[in-house]
Amino acid sequence: MNTYVVLLRGVNVGGKNPVAMAGLKKCLEGVGFLNVSTYIASGNVILQSELPASEVKVRIEEALPRSFTLDSELIKVLVLTRAQMKAIIDNRPEGFGDEPSKYHSDAIFLIDIDAADAMSAFKARDGVDTVWPGRGVVYSQRLSALRTKSRLNKVLESPLYKSMTIRNCNTATRLLGLLEAME
Repeated sequence: MNTYVVLLRGVNVGGKNPVAMAGLKKCLEGVGFLNVSTYIASGNVILQSELPASEVKVRIEEALPRSFTLDSELIKVLVLTRAQMKAIIDNRPEGFGDEPSKYHSDAIFLIDIDAADAMSAFKARDGVDTVWPGRGVVYSQRLSALRTKSRLNKVLESPLYKSMTIRNCNTATRLLGLLEAME
């Protein structure tokens, strides 16, 4: 049995694509996934399946529009194994996420795009933003006191943003913990 973290891009953001987590859980159980649990209302799922990650992704992408009214252009699914999620957390830059009162730290998960290509969407502002490429992720950290001057929002205007989903460092770390607890 494989245990996965599933990140849904584009649900419950700014009033668009509302998906109740109880409904999402029921939808995913209905297509055969086991031990489905959700974490906060931003499209984070832990589940188990005998299927490989690529097939889990396909099944979820097919099931979502049957159960919910969604703007399909915004929706993407990323399925990660424990090893992949652990590598993202373990390989974060030194100090990333360690000072939440001083910095906003986000893991920007990449869907069907590599970090080298994604980095072109980031135009860090000196003294405010720091951005590092990782494997399957871009780490973005901004000084909380100057967050309104951050250029992270410029990424949202890039066509590449359609291949990204953002989780704060705390959420990403918590998802790994939930994934490990289920195994």
